Amino acid sequence: MVLLEMKDVSKSFSSVKVLHNISLEIQKGEVHVLLGENGAGKSTIIKILTGAYSKDTGEIKWEGQKVDIIQPKDAIDIGIATIYQELNLIPQLSIADNIFLGHEQKRGNRFSLLDRAHMKEEAKKLMQRLGQKVNPDELVGNLGVGQQQLVEIAKALSLNAKLIIMDEPTASLSGQEVEQLLSTVEKLREQGMTFVYISHRLEEIKRIGDRITVLRDGTKITTVPVKDTSVDQMIELMVGRSLDQKYPKKVFKRGEEGLKVKNLKLKDSPNEINFTAYQGEILGISGLVGAGRSELMRGIFGADSIDSGEVYIFGERKVIRKPQDAINAGIAFITEDRKGEGLFLDQTLIFNKTIAKLKRVKGNGLISYKKQKEVANKYVDDLKIRPNNIHLLARNLSGGNQQKVVIAKWLFTQAKVFIFDEPTRGIDVGAKVEVYNLINELVEAGACVIIVSSELPEILGMCDRILVMHEGKITGDLKRKEANQEVIMKAATGG
Repeated sequence: MVLLEMKDVSKSFSSVKVLHNISLEIQKGEVHVLLGENGAGKSTIIKILTGAYSKDTGEIKWEGQKVDIIQPKDAIDIGIATIYQELNLIPQLSIADNIFLGHEQKRGNRFSLLDRAHMKEEAKKLMQRLGQKVNPDELVGNLGVGQQQLVEIAKALSLNAKLIIMDEPTASLSGQEVEQLLSTVEKLREQGMTFVYISHRLEEIKRIGDRITVLRDGTKITTVPVKDTSVDQMIELMVGRSLDQKYPKKVFKRGEEGLKVKNLKLKDSPNEINFTAYQGEILGISGLVGAGRSELMRGIFGADSIDSGEVYIFGERKVIRKPQDAINAGIAFITEDRKGEGLFLDQTLIFNKTIAKLKRVKGNGLISYKKQKEVANKYVDDLKIRPNNIHLLARNLSGGNQQKVVIAKWLFTQAKVFIFDEPTRGIDVGAKVEVYNLINELVEAGACVIIVSSELPEILGMCDRILVMHEGKITGDLKRKEANQEVIMKAATGG
């Protein structure tokens, strides 16, 4: 039975057409995967189905009947719920309050008091249905990200959703949390729930997907059964070409010291950290969630306070108390949270690409808009940012293209040391290869590059040397040829 049908749906922003006559069918009780590179149109389809965007042409049918989804409430009313990568929960409220937020249960008529006892009991039952024994009074902010995802699913179930859309649900989860979430999706599918699932982790798709609709540049390429499609075939369908090398690693001769950290103590940490990163190499930082990897990089960059320690850039000691000091010293920090910390989402590409070093676009003491546009156009062309419209707001770009804008911003500062924190999180395989090639170019040009990543294949595939962290300490310093997943995991768990 067809639960949802889109027929000849198109969407444009200004003069840029982002969806071209998209038609697809979602069968009841299936996990239907939307697959495509960043900018392929997946997010636009979701926003049309959830009432965030209005379609320009075409029609949508729900259980065989034509429907108009003009606002989010329309989607909720017919049974569509969405769980985004950035969770829509309030940390200061309890599990029960979050689940029933916006559709609170009352004791009698709409003027009655809230029936808190009933909501708590229902929240408890919903979480038990997902395999979770929890106290419904527990604050959501006290839960791990994996459990918070399950609260989002419970919220969808409380709304009697028939279709749950999941956008990159495992991007921020640890291995155990990923397993928990995938098991939950499998269990709910067996109970008749329908899912639209977006993920760049192709192994996940092979496990839980039933059918895949592949999108490229806003056009539907095909819909195929997952069981008949290999990972390599998925990649070729997505990018329109074969990706023979997922990790295009280039090896260069090691040069001089680029970044040296000496006796650095993070705030409230008892450990002193020492390491050196060199020109000509990519230094990887690995470890489990909570090992202190990002905190270390933020301390070096001046975004977080440190208690003591010294930082040297190409042999010269630098005093870094705030990010501006780090920028002046030649350090670039491509943060894990590109939306919250890397970009001004409601500003144009022109603004975002030049904001980190405005003095480079000054003319006669004032900021030159002409120079800003020249810079923006140069990086749009060099990094193949799409759409290639420098006047677009950053929030209207896909994740992969947003990441390219962040990289362009730091390239413009003429930095000497580049720190990439989770450089390819939430971006597709084609965009990943483009980011890796950019990193190779930086190393070849003489920059010192550090990659912090939770993806062990990425660390092993791209790094010349790997530091492993456990509970704020460096527990491993491995050369490329001696590193493997087993050795890294042993060091990451304190062995």
